[in-house]
Amino acid sequence: MGNGETFGFGRALDEFLRSGKKVARMGWNGKGMYITVQGPDENSKMKRPYIFIVPSSDGSDTIPWVASQRDLLEMDWYEVI
Repeated sequence: MGNGETFGFGRALDEFLRSGKKVARMGWNGKGMYITVQGPDENSKMKRPYIFIVPSSDGSDTIPWVASQRDLLEMDWYEVI
């Protein structure tokens, strides 16, 4: 976990869009889960940046992610270090 500071989704979005930081919610059940943004590169079929989630601490899997209304409204987001 980060420095103990929590914040809303607006700041979480800003954190990973501007600097590629990883963010997560305290309310999520999975240990080591986080989201961040991926920009297209020479190996990507995507043409625009997208948000993805890493659902496990080993980081072996990434899945495109869409926020729920609850995710958008909660104030328990934090930076993953």
